[in-house]
Amino acid sequence: MLLPLLFLFAAAGLTDASIQFPITENTQVDTSLCPITYFGQEYTTIYINFTGEHMFVCFNGYYHPESNGDCIKAPNTESKTYFELNTEDYSFLNSVTFDVKDSINTITNDATCYLRFDHPTTFGLIAMGSQSVLWWYNPPQIIASVLVNGDVVENVPGSENWVYSDTSGCRISGFGVKPGTTRQSLDNCTSLICSNTSVSSTSSCLVKGLCTVTGPTVIDFRGQMNSVSDRCEYTLLQDQSAGFSLKANFLERRRRDVSFVDSVTLDFSQGADIQLLQGHRVLVGGSPVTLSGSVQTFNGVGLSKDQTGVTANISLNGSPVSVFFDGTTAQTYIDVPVSHTFTGLCADSSSSSSSRLSSDSSCQEQYKDPADDTINPTTVIEQCNILKSAPFSSCNAVVDPESYIIACRNTLNKYPAVDGLRCQFLKAYAKACQKSQSTVQNWWTAAKCHHPEPICQDKCSDHEFCGDIHGNTDCRCRAIYASEYTEQNRLGGPTVCKDNTASLTLVGCLLKENGIDYNHLHLNDKTCTGVMDPESHMLKFSFSSDSCGTEVTTNNSQVIFTNAVVTRNSSSDLITRQDKVFIEFSCSHPAPELQNVAFKIIDNSVEVVLQSGEWHYSLTMKAYSDAAQTQLLGPNSDVRLNQKIWIVLETNGLDEEVVSVVTDSCWATSGNSPSSSPRYDLITDGCANAEDGTVQVMGNGQGTSNSFSFNMFEFSGKEPSEVYLHCQLQLVVKKNNSFPLPGCLGVSPPLSWSGWGSSGPARRRRSLRYRRGAPALISMVWTP
Repeated sequence: MLLPLLFLFAAAGLTDASIQFPITENTQVDTSLCPITYFGQEYTTIYINFTGEHMFVCFNGYYHPESNGDCIKAPNTESKTYFELNTEDYSFLNSVTFDVKDSINTITNDATCYLRFDHPTTFGLIAMGSQSVLWWYNPPQIIASVLVNGDVVENVPGSENWVYSDTSGCRISGFGVKPGTTRQSLDNCTSLICSNTSVSSTSSCLVKGLCTVTGPTVIDFRGQMNSVSDRCEYTLLQDQSAGFSLKANFLERRRRDVSFVDSVTLDFSQGADIQLLQGHRVLVGGSPVTLSGSVQTFNGVGLSKDQTGVTANISLNGSPVSVFFDGTTAQTYIDVPVSHTFTGLCADSSSSSSSRLSSDSSCQEQYKDPADDTINPTTVIEQCNILKSAPFSSCNAVVDPESYIIACRNTLNKYPAVDGLRCQFLKAYAKACQKSQSTVQNWWTAAKCHHPEPICQDKCSDHEFCGDIHGNTDCRCRAIYASEYTEQNRLGGPTVCKDNTASLTLVGCLLKENGIDYNHLHLNDKTCTGVMDPESHMLKFSFSSDSCGTEVTTNNSQVIFTNAVVTRNSSSDLITRQDKVFIEFSCSHPAPELQNVAFKIIDNSVEVVLQSGEWHYSLTMKAYSDAAQTQLLGPNSDVRLNQKIWIVLETNGLDEEVVSVVTDSCWATSGNSPSSSPRYDLITDGCANAEDGTVQVMGNGQGTSNSFSFNMFEFSGKEPSEVYLHCQLQLVVKKNNSFPLPGCLGVSPPLSWSGWGSSGPARRRRSLRYRRGAPALISMVWTP
């Protein structure tokens, strides 16, 4: 009933009031009769709650440890207090105005009202126009805390007399600041001074200190931190007047949803760019250079390398800048104040959207991998909090470890502590301490880290990164690249079939991760081993249709060529440490009769292209007017009835040592459909029509081409008299060094000719018509 009563007092417009009541539980009080200006923010409501040992008076909601509250924290073990709001005790207000101004020289206004809390501790807030004061009256050992956004601005100890603290102040970058305090702005280019309740005064840009990029986290020159959530290139530091940009590229490793700084580029508007890459490798203008501990100068940049990483020293407008990169962490150090404006993530870690350089939006694609159930949050806290313990604690007063601890926790709570990742954050902090002249001695021994950390001896390809594989440091597959294969339970592929050669490419890093030594792999023929590409680390196996132990089989209408990648198995080996590997791959030739074929006119012939997986061969039908097959009949050629013509069926792309082509049947129809009637057979079961003495079949089944001849005819009683010629072919596999042939041995018997129902030299014009989609056939048509 009290809160509604207070609201009614306020609604009635009461200006002089004294409201008092006890509080023993969480209570919200309308204080609009006595508004309090607290660090630049005016509040008209307070929230009182108890947490066992303390009482909190907050202005923006009840206190919670994870909230960013504006609060007064006071000891209170009895979970009760007596509250008073007073606007009419003029004697007290006049007296306290004198005392406050005498104690605090930043207070210029007079007291207008107060909020008081009594028993067991006594304190209050005095409203003084646009200013406010905390008054505290308790024994010296009793301390009140002033909080802004959850952070302690001031701890106020008790005294035998009243103690006053100015709570008007300002807010700079979200932090509460006492009047008279100077702070740097977020961009480090402005000095901000809290003058009573407002911020004033600026100065030139000052940039000095260290920027650390480790894993996905950027800790900028101001100590503020942010994380990169994609796999794009970003500007870390840019000085437009000097024509210089420092860029960092982020890529994934074992997980698709966590990115890591992968390389650093020093980009000059004039002169060759310098890239600092994995494995302590350096490219100048795209060419590799060999570095040592001695400084070598390239394009005005001093480069050197030691066992911990690569250092590049440059000068920007006369000020030295140092860039260090070890493959996991990039640190940029500016040793002296620079009166200049920089942009990029090192200047402001929250500027990720404006600092992103990649124009390809695919690098921004977000992934969500399953949580790693091997990660123990308690263990992560212990692993990262070591930065507060010896020997790191010797540097804590110089370099605040909090940002490094948060970066460590955020990453290790999502990504397993492998590949030296835990030590990466410790090393980054130790390096920051070294730059601040506070070296952490022998930290790697105490932290049980490798020093120096191992690096990959071989250059990792673009789809790899340097990590741990079965206890050895080697090139692992990046998660997004690997997922293309692992999601289908494959180690590479697919099979490529081309020009009677089959090839299979296996991913080198996947072989390593599965414990497979590529040196132990071969095809069915042990002499046929894979070829490892030194740049891409891809292992390629190849075989032709009659090599490397290739097995040739038939399956209904297909001719299949099969081989396999297997593990070397030596009977002389007493033991082996290699898993057995059997990866079968094949290519096939389809028989023509089961294919959907497409026809087109090429060189006055009909061509059909057949496809088996990715092995291709072509089949053409051509008509000639002479046995030597030199006079090709074109679309405008004249063909007389009873004129002998020769039909040649040719293939291209088949290995004649392994397969042959058999013309199984050829027949003529008066309609364009192969199944239309009437039908006249020229070749049946690979043999010439025994009843037609003009038909002769040559070379059928003896190679990848064959031919036949017949005398031209037309169908009786059909107008227009079109003759459609259809042929159906199949492939056969060589057996016992020979091919099975038709029973007629590919030659028709010399039977006599019986007449056709048409006489005289009637002329017929032959034309080739384009036909599409006729399955199992190749056709040619003549028309008058």
